[in-house]
This record gives sequence, structure tokens and C-alpha cells, in this order.
Amino acid sequence: MEQQHGILVLNKPKGLSSAQAIARVKRLGQKKIGHAGTLDPMATGVLLVLLGNATKLSGYLLEGGVKTYGGTLRLGVVTDTWDAEGSVVAETPLSEDDLAPGSALEKAARREVEAWLDVTEQPVPPYSAAKHQGQPLYKLARAGKEVPVKVKSIHVSHAAVQWVNMPDVRFRVTCSSGSYIRSLAHSLGMRLGCGAMLTELTREYSHPFGLEVAHTLDEILAEPERLPEWIMPISAALPGWKNISVGKMQEAHLKNGMPVPHLPEFGDFEPGTRALILAQDGSPLALAEARMDRDRPVWAVLRGLFTH
Repeated sequence: MEQQHGILVLNKPKGLSSAQAIARVKRLGQKKIGHAGTLDPMATGVLLVLLGNATKLSGYLLEGGVKTYGGTLRLGVVTDTWDAEGSVVAETPLSEDDLAPGSALEKAARREVEAWLDVTEQPVPPYSAAKHQGQPLYKLARAGKEVPVKVKSIHVSHAAVQWVNMPDVRFRVTCSSGSYIRSLAHSLGMRLGCGAMLTELTREYSHPFGLEVAHTLDEILAEPERLPEWIMPISAALPGWKNISVGKMQEAHLKNGMPVPHLPEFGDFEPGTRALILAQDGSPLALAEARMDRDRPVWAVLRGLFTH
């Protein structure tokens, strides 16, 4: 199949890394391929697969894009990876009173999930792809080397318990891109004093796409000829961006990396506004930003999207 250009919303299956899932799609003739937002092998759900010129969108898709997850954590167990994939490093026996419906521990767990709304920083899991001096932390951890403690800023806009069946707590959380849900679970367990690990996770939404438009890997591999109809256009991935169509002269400017002077037919001009620049046939040419250049309003190229 010829190279496609756009976004494939994949419902990643459990047990495959993001890279492994992408590799399966790559075999369909898609040599230029990437993804936005990694999912751990244990996790399922929305993985944005970027094809062709859409691979240039990665940083812009992740920039300020929120994600929603549904997950389950188990109280009383701590692993080295902070999820069920790791080795158990500590266990806290829970009493019958702790496990009883409506117990003090259950109420405390519910409060702690809701308290995620106040979390602004979180520790980065030692088994993660975050890097220290060019080395992924998981490589340091697997080699038995000391893993430096890293902290990152996050924002949680929604956190709620869906159900509790002690010692398991089911939750839904909406947070900023790059947040580690297993870190939220681990920190909750530490605050409760009994420990906790993440046992299940599904990404339900990765801005701007949800599970309702996702396709399973089995579905894609079973009917590869339908891949073109399942691909979202680049414009669909940037719903908050202005769309501007330009003529041949402006297109030539863009392809030479030159800014495009603002024209009245482009609509309102406000510095800082971002736009997807399109050719007359609707094909994407560039990502651009409205700027003033020597008192002249222009659209400066952020990233070219055209095919050479």
C-alpha cells in the first residue's frame, strides 16, 4: 500500500508496547510512521498513530493536550515498576475490617483519589522512558544502578472513583499530557501507608480523539485495504487551529521557508494565533503562527508539512 498521510486512532491491545503496535501497522507499507503519547505494554486504549506528513505533528499534538484514563489500582501491594507488570517489593496484609465495604481504608482511598485534583507534581517511575544523562531510567533500573529521583509537573482536571471492591479501586482521571497514572497510584498507596499498584489502565481519550473513533489492531490487520478510509486528516488533529487556504504564490513562499503576508481573505489577524496552511486542493502545506515582522502581519512557518 502507498504511504498514507494523516492520523490513525488505534485502540492498542494489552501486552504490546507502543513501538511493537506501531511496527505491525508499518508492515502495511507505511514506512514513515510514528506516534504521539506512549502507552505502557499493560495499558490499552487510544494511541495516535502518525502517518506520512502527520509525523511532524507530534510535538504540537502533545502540547497542552489532555488525556482521560480509566484504571484500577490494588491496595496493599507495591512493585518496582509501580504496576502489576513488576516484581513485588512490599506487601501489607489488610484486615477483614479493612476489606469490609465502607471501611475506614475504603473511605480514605476515595478521598485520596479525589485529592489528585490538588496534585501539581509527581515522581517519575524508576522504570520509565524518561532519561538521565541520555540513558532511559528503565535501563539504569534493570542494570541495578541507582536511579535518580525525578519530579515532573502535572495538572489533573478530573478525578473520581467509579467503584470499590476492596482491595481494588476503580477510577477515572483526566490529566495533562505526560502524566504517569501508575505514579498517582503509587503515591496514593504511600499516603495511605499500605502501598498500592496499578493493575489495569485504558486510555479513553487523547486530545482530540476518543475510543469511539479508534480501531483495533486486529481489525486493521484483518482488512488492511480499508486503512485509507480509517485515517483522519491532519486538520482533524488540530481542531483549535485556524485553517487558511493560500494560492500558488503563497505556496511557493512557504516551500522556501518564507513567511506568508497576511491577506484580508485570511480573516482576523491576532499575533500568536496558530494556523494550518492549506493548498488550493486542500492538501496541508505548513503549520504557521501569526506574527508581526517589521510592523507587517505575517504567518511564520513553524513546520512544513508538504511532500518534497
